[in-house]
Amino acid sequence: MGIFTRFKDIVNANINSMLDRAEDPEKMIKLMIHEMEDTLIDLKSSCAGVIAGTKKLERKTAELSEKIHLWEERANLAVSRGLDDLAREALLEKRRFAEIVSTLEAEMHEHQGICTQYQEDIAELEEKLAAAKEKKRLLAERHKRAVGKKKAQQEIRRSASADTMARFDKLENRIEQIEAEAELVNPKTAPKTEDKFSGMAADVEIESELARIKAAQNRV
Repeated sequence: MGIFTRFKDIVNANINSMLDRAEDPEKMIKLMIHEMEDTLIDLKSSCAGVIAGTKKLERKTAELSEKIHLWEERANLAVSRGLDDLAREALLEKRRFAEIVSTLEAEMHEHQGICTQYQEDIAELEEKLAAAKEKKRLLAERHKRAVGKKKAQQEIRRSASADTMARFDKLENRIEQIEAEAELVNPKTAPKTEDKFSGMAADVEIESELARIKAAQNRV
């Protein structure tokens, strides 16, 4: 896959959509960041190569421009001495170097355009990479919170089962012990006066019923 194809695929990719469809979003975002970083390195390397090539063309153009100036001076010298044929040869050399310079200048202009495009692509990819890294950070925080929440829920369920029931049993045993201790401290006392009178009323009723039965038998 060419560098420009990779770049276009990356910048046109919808990160959120891809992560929503991914079985493992964290793994997916790591792979995406790795791909972006590799592509960014390639872009910068290619851009550096174009810049180096442009500088080389600039040096070559400067050298040829000096030759153009040199043949211009020679043509003037030949004319001043009446050597028109020699002047013509000098002007031909001047034109030849001028044509080369023109070609090099066009190539430099093309290189400058390529370099500008590289720089724009690099800036766009760096922005995309920063967004992906922020997404990775958010995913890591969400994962951390989810793990913490799961752990807390498991702890709550565990506490609500064995530990909680054990505490309730312990509390119930303690209450029963306190009740038993209270009975020992406050043993049963003699019948109250009210209870005595209630008993007396019951005895009178029984005696009256007994007297009635005896009276009935005596009449027979």
